[in-house]
Amino acid sequence: MKYPLPHSITCAGLLWVSVGAQAETLQTAKDVEAPTAQWQGVALGFEQPQPGLLGDMLGIRPILEDHGFHYNLGYLSQLSYNAGGGYNHDRQASYIDQFSLTFSQDLQALTGIPDAALEGNIVNRNHDNNLTRDRLQDPRVNPTDLSQESYGGQSITRLGWLTFSRSFLERRLQWRIGMMNKVQDFDQIIPCDFQTLTLCGGKSANSLTWYNWNVHYWGTTLQYKLTDGLTFKTGLMEQNPSAPSRSHAWSWSTKGSKGLLLPMELELKTHAVNQLPGVYNLGVLFTNARQQDLYEGVSGGPGASDPNGYRSHDRTWFLYSGFNQQLTRHPDDANRGLSLFYSLGLADPRSNYMHYSTSTGIRYRGLFDARPDDWLGLGVSMVKLSDHYRDNQRYLNQLNNATAYNDPNFRPVPGHSVTAELYYRFNVTPWLQLQPGLQYWHHPGGVSETQDAWVTALKTVVTF
Repeated sequence: MKYPLPHSITCAGLLWVSVGAQAETLQTAKDVEAPTAQWQGVALGFEQPQPGLLGDMLGIRPILEDHGFHYNLGYLSQLSYNAGGGYNHDRQASYIDQFSLTFSQDLQALTGIPDAALEGNIVNRNHDNNLTRDRLQDPRVNPTDLSQESYGGQSITRLGWLTFSRSFLERRLQWRIGMMNKVQDFDQIIPCDFQTLTLCGGKSANSLTWYNWNVHYWGTTLQYKLTDGLTFKTGLMEQNPSAPSRSHAWSWSTKGSKGLLLPMELELKTHAVNQLPGVYNLGVLFTNARQQDLYEGVSGGPGASDPNGYRSHDRTWFLYSGFNQQLTRHPDDANRGLSLFYSLGLADPRSNYMHYSTSTGIRYRGLFDARPDDWLGLGVSMVKLSDHYRDNQRYLNQLNNATAYNDPNFRPVPGHSVTAELYYRFNVTPWLQLQPGLQYWHHPGGVSETQDAWVTALKTVVTF
């Protein structure tokens, strides 16, 4: 059985500020007067958008902003090269890129509805070059990571989201409805700056039941400020395995929906550690959409030989948590310093081939006085594969009478995989970022027989 990539079509990728810092930036009118406005996450990776390459566009941009239309237009490319090791040792340079438009239209002046807004996201992705698929990992097992987190599997232009939002109760309650994406509300405490997928943001997309960034599905969400720093988030969304398909790129239809998703999350913004900003979250995701067991059959034995097929479960769950905490502060600049992050995802091992995934790392903004806006990042992640998935691989080997790893009919039995990345991001100009990186892959795809791999990477971000 093959399953989609952990983040399917996949992670946020472009302008990691867009759904981290920009998610707050586009809602400035809602949050600027709140008591938590003094919480500043710049040293945690959530920088405010800087002037773009096109400036004010001959006065067009200020006119649009005066009429309540705010946008961020950007370009991202990711290049990976297998310097050594991996499943296939042939050298390959894999390149992908994308353009993204994220926007918000303030409706309060037009409608009189408090803090009403239309929010949207459109993403154009290009090139089907995937170094992980083509070189790093054994193709006979499911993927556990990506060297290029924004790989989308196809060249396509998609609607990421189009929603209506407004606030109630003196801006303590925010409501959103429409064709939405999880990144608008949930699991946004860690930015997507690393190029490897498991180090990009949190772990909630590893549930395999909802999707990141440029895939939309119908739903409605609520965020309620329990205190100035503590927010409770929940909602109802469709669980639609067809959402990443090409036919759904601009579709309003719910065709293919299998059930409902119920997310719940607590997010805490605090200065509890040395009076430095930190953000913490704990979330759980339930679904009533039927999920196929990875091993058990309807009759109780292995599903691969059960005449009634694999057993299905009428409900499943996914738990995620993490934190992002500034640890040091430069004496002359509060936005420079060292931060530490951690994230965890724990899945129902009966239906999710990744039982748990975890990552940790550090970032340093402004390590050198001569380059106060540059970033240094180092992170390590691990994925542990489900026992149900492993048992199914073993049983398929028995059915195929395959015992040798080099046998084409052999199904490798994965255990765990580890990925590490070191990057340095040069802020060349306010609108141009160049981020060379080095990745190390231990047991790619969780297969111990696959040689460890080294990958060199280059990420480029242009803001228009």
